[in-house]
Amino acid sequence: FRVSSFAEYGRLSHLDKRELRYGAAVSDDEYEKDSVADFVLWKARKPEDGENFWESPWGQGRPGWHLECSAMCREYLGDTFDLHSGGVDLIFPHHENEIAQSEAANGCQMADHWFHLTHLLVDGGKMSKSLGNFYTLDQIEAAGFTGADVRYVLISAHYRQSLNFVARDQEGNETFPALAGAHHALERLAKFEAALKQQGQVDDSTGYDDLRGLPREEQGAFAAAFDGLLNDLNTPDALGHLFSAIKEVKPETLTSEEAARQWRGFRHVIEALGLALPEVGGEVAIPDDIRALADKRFSAKSAKDWATADALRDELGALGWVVNDAKDGYELVPK
Repeated sequence: FRVSSFAEYGRLSHLDKRELRYGAAVSDDEYEKDSVADFVLWKARKPEDGENFWESPWGQGRPGWHLECSAMCREYLGDTFDLHSGGVDLIFPHHENEIAQSEAANGCQMADHWFHLTHLLVDGGKMSKSLGNFYTLDQIEAAGFTGADVRYVLISAHYRQSLNFVARDQEGNETFPALAGAHHALERLAKFEAALKQQGQVDDSTGYDDLRGLPREEQGAFAAAFDGLLNDLNTPDALGHLFSAIKEVKPETLTSEEAARQWRGFRHVIEALGLALPEVGGEVAIPDDIRALADKRFSAKSAKDWATADALRDELGALGWVVNDAKDGYELVPK
C-alpha cells in the first residue's frame, strides 16, 4: 500500500505523511517501497511459512498484519461501524494502516469512533503475554478474588490512565491491593443496596427502567453518576458520584416510597457499570497474602516486637484491612 496515494493518511495519529519517509520504524519486508511508511497488503509465500498460506489471484501467500484486521471488521461489522478499540500502542502504524486500506477499498469511513486504552502495569512495567508477567483468572481466584473484583479494578481507572495491577510487599511477595480494595468496595455497595431494598420493600424482581424517562430531579441521588459516563466514558468519575450518593442517602431515614425510588436509581447505575454485587451476610473471603501478613503481625506482637507489629498493621491498613486484636488471636475486618 502506497501511503502517498491516500490523502487522509495520518489523521488518526495526527501525523504529517510528508514526514513519514524519515520515520524510525522501517519494515523488514523485502518489497520495493516509495516510502518507509508503505506497508504490505499480501505477502508471497516463503518456504519457512510452512502451511501458513492461502491461494489467491496473486499466488500463494498470506495477508499482511494490518489486512487481516480489516478483513475481520468488514466480514463481521460491515464497511462502516460505530466503534473500534485497541491498545494505545496500536494507533500507529496498525490502526492508521487499517483505516487507509479499508477506506481505500470500501470508499467510505471505516469507524465512527476510535477508543484506545492504556496498558495495565505490573510493578510499574507493561503487563504483556510476551513478557510473561500476566495473570489468568484462575490465578486471581486462587488468591481469593472474583471476576467482579477484576472488573471493578478495571473501571476504577480511566481507560486512558495506566493502572498498576500488582504490587509487592516488604519481602517482595506479590500482592493485589487494588483487588482487595475492589472487593471491599463491592461489599460496601451490596450492604447499602440491601438496606435500601429492605426500607423500600423491593426485591430483585422490581423493575428500575422506569427512571430513564423521568426528569433529572426525580431520578434520585444516583443520576449524577451518568455524568461521568457521558464524559469520555469516565468510569472513575461515575464511581465517585456513586459513593458520594451513598454517603448522602440514609436508607433508614427514608419512606418506603423514597427508598424504592433511590434503589431504582442505584440499581440503574450498577447495571450500567456492569457490576456484580456479592451476597450480603456471608463470610468475608480473606486473601492468602493478607492472612499471611496478619499471622506475621500476630507473631511479632506475641514476641513483643512492637515496631514490626505496628508496621505490619499499617501495611494491612493500606491494603484495606483492619486488625482487631483478641485475647488469643485477632480478627480481620475489611475497611
